[in-house]
Amino acid sequence: MKKLLFILMLASISLFASQANYEAKIYNAIFNALFPAKRTIYVWSDSKQKSDILRQISATQSVDSKEDADILLLSKTKNIDTKTMKFVTNYQLLKHYKKSAVGGFYWKKGRPNIIFLKKNLDKYHISLPQSMQEYVEDEL
Repeated sequence: MKKLLFILMLASISLFASQANYEAKIYNAIFNALFPAKRTIYVWSDSKQKSDILRQISATQSVDSKEDADILLLSKTKNIDTKTMKFVTNYQLLKHYKKSAVGGFYWKKGRPNIIFLKKNLDKYHISLPQSMQEYVEDEL
């Protein structure tokens, strides 16, 4: 019984690490698409878990101040009123920040979902590469 519990624990740890690595790769592609000319992208996040994932990406650097960030990665905060570009990690926040967030990346039914909002991309003068065009939506 202890062996089975140990194997299940190892499998779940392995799956979580695999998902975190997968998320890091997706965030890397997203941030490089949003900031193609920047070597270092300064990111502020309201989630320690997301900050830990971002540490795996060499092109990003976490900052303590929203004012020092190129982009805000929001997972739970709904009351941020700043002109700094926002990117969210769940659909509810994307609906909340639909006038200011450039997009979102979240998991739904075990699958990754990426959405960019065309109006907000235009507001920040962002032109995504062709590989990301399939994720651009006119509205939610």
